[in-house]
Amino acid sequence: MIFSSYPFLLIFLPVLLVVLAALQRAGSLSRCYVLVIASLGFYAWYDWRYLALILISAIVNFHIARALEHRAIRKDPGQKSLLVGGIVFNLGLLGYFKYVDFLLASVNSLLATEFPLLNVLLPIGISFFTFQQIAYLIDVHDGTEAESSFPMYLLFISFFPQLIAGPIVHHRGFMQQVRHGLAGLYKAPLVAAGVTIFTLGLAKKVLFADQIAKWSTPVFDAASQGIDLPLLESWTGAISYTFQIYFDFSGYSDMAIGLGLIFGLRLPINFLSPYKAVSITDFWRRWHITLSSFLRDYLYIPLGGNKKGRPRQYVNLMIVMLLGGLWHGAGWSFVVWGGLHGVALMLNRAWTRLTRFRLPAQFSILLTFVFVIFAWVPFRAGNMESAVEIWRGMVGLNGIALPENYADRFGALLPLVAGLDIQFVDTHLFHGVNQLMVFAGLLAVVWLLPNSVKFIGYTFEGGPCTDRPTLPGWRPLPLWALGISATFILALYYMNSAGEFLYYAF
Repeated sequence: MIFSSYPFLLIFLPVLLVVLAALQRAGSLSRCYVLVIASLGFYAWYDWRYLALILISAIVNFHIARALEHRAIRKDPGQKSLLVGGIVFNLGLLGYFKYVDFLLASVNSLLATEFPLLNVLLPIGISFFTFQQIAYLIDVHDGTEAESSFPMYLLFISFFPQLIAGPIVHHRGFMQQVRHGLAGLYKAPLVAAGVTIFTLGLAKKVLFADQIAKWSTPVFDAASQGIDLPLLESWTGAISYTFQIYFDFSGYSDMAIGLGLIFGLRLPINFLSPYKAVSITDFWRRWHITLSSFLRDYLYIPLGGNKKGRPRQYVNLMIVMLLGGLWHGAGWSFVVWGGLHGVALMLNRAWTRLTRFRLPAQFSILLTFVFVIFAWVPFRAGNMESAVEIWRGMVGLNGIALPENYADRFGALLPLVAGLDIQFVDTHLFHGVNQLMVFAGLLAVVWLLPNSVKFIGYTFEGGPCTDRPTLPGWRPLPLWALGISATFILALYYMNSAGEFLYYAF
């Protein structure tokens, strides 16, 4: 079940809202139980077998955190060892379910061994709730108060709007909101804002991302089959995926925030117009913001951050980005993707340090965008053979091809075009001028229009939701209601072809 599905929108969510409304006069704990049951049911919809995994993970981490707090009070020197044990437990679960087959396959390839693969099925959302609990254990070790109520803790881990693909939330801010927000569900301004931003996210997913996938998927499928892809087909495939993942992840992030507001909770902003970034450093301040913050706070800074000299700083950057790439997927193509971003971050830091010359903002945005397109190729390809095939096409090593029906349009210039080694072939991967015009329109959307959260005026302070959130760019007026209703109905119509969110795979 995904947010952009009929079962979720027409059954799961309405039933949950009705049940919570019936419990308006009950305490926060009663509504917490309902949300926990709903969230676990949402998770079990994908594969009930892994319901035990998230429950065991939550139980173990809950008790480790309580033990950490008790040892801190007694100033027990074993507190550090307990924290390490908790981190090892979490990474062990993640490592087994996500990386064991990757490691076995890599060993077989490098050492010519024949270890059988275990074909372990990846539990959905495991990367997110694992990192969330690691952060929680570290915070408790450093002095944050541990959660005393297991139902409340379980809601922190399993809250369905952010369980599957983030954002990664911190315990203290989330639980403050739960205790305040669940005491007054269905505040009209919050619900109106939540429905609005949820609908915008739904439109991004269904009307943009899923439609663009029809262009990107055939190109990468062709590359995986070893087909030589000419220049235009390679570029249109890479650009299509660049827009697909943008609208897919942006849509999910909006829908998560919208659902949170409906339940009286603010979730962290996780997506902030990353293709407007003027550098790769700026890109990572805008893309998957909570993951970037986690890697900075719990990996980069403990490694020494910027305080151990330039060489160590660059090594730390590369370690963080390689592990960030591996977090996204168990494959060398994800490691390469992380490595490309690591190199780009090092070059960006070196450039900033060595020279005061700065490129114009528009050129910096374009340069960053082109790099991001190039780097998305191994991320999407899934293996380096397919990625290299598309890269070869992007740099022109497989020639240039145009659709057959374009030959007549060149008229007297046809011999000149032929002299440039441009071929006219029967292609279904490049869709000509119409496709380029769509790309231009999508660029206008991502570069010129405000991000959804800024458009709505959404902010995240980490504290309780108020009755009157700051929404300077939006008001619940009849015209807004009409526009949002029309958008929602249009998205419902196109939902037959809705696919899973791309980050569900991570």
